[in-house]
Amino acid sequence: MPQTGELESVTVLRNRIENCRICVENPVKTPLPHDPRPVLQVSSSARLCICGQAPGTRVHQSGRPFTDPSGDRLRGWMGIDETVFYDPDRLAIVPMGFCFPGLDQKGGDLPPRAECRTAWHDQLFEALPKIELILVIGQYAQAYHLGQKRKKTLTETVANWREYLHADRPYAGPAVLPLPHPSWRNNAWLKKNPWFEIDLLPVLRSEVQRLVD
Repeated sequence: MPQTGELESVTVLRNRIENCRICVENPVKTPLPHDPRPVLQVSSSARLCICGQAPGTRVHQSGRPFTDPSGDRLRGWMGIDETVFYDPDRLAIVPMGFCFPGLDQKGGDLPPRAECRTAWHDQLFEALPKIELILVIGQYAQAYHLGQKRKKTLTETVANWREYLHADRPYAGPAVLPLPHPSWRNNAWLKKNPWFEIDLLPVLRSEVQRLVD
């Protein structure tokens, strides 16, 4: 069982993040174009963590992570239903940007806000001591969690998933499994890279089942 101090630490951090207004009141560049609504899911007992990019428009409206078609596909990849997915004691969800960043001129999502990474991520992951595996979705999460070990392209990084999952890491923290974004925009990528579903997904589902049981 987590110690009381650990529970309070995670709870306090979550509450502070949920009330954060840095990107409006003290932004790095242009302020967030709407009222902040940070979205995350954490507890000190979770052994598995998902780290993606940032909430989209639907998640911004719902206030719940991955309440969109991308979430449906991700849960399919992982082999779990919503009951498990939204259980914070089993699964943490820590996006690189906690708030929907807004849309660019072409209607696509802007990059995650830099303020989140600077203000919160290091101390939040320090407060999640039981995490054994982090699923890193997309280039921003992979840049943070893999650093210089990240390859030149997202495809190359994901293709070398065994290197990150099975690394000898006695002091390096959780293992990492890089994934592409489960968006429909990546349908062409999935067709071009059949090894993802053949080789990686069975291992992903096995690891998820082990960690959420």
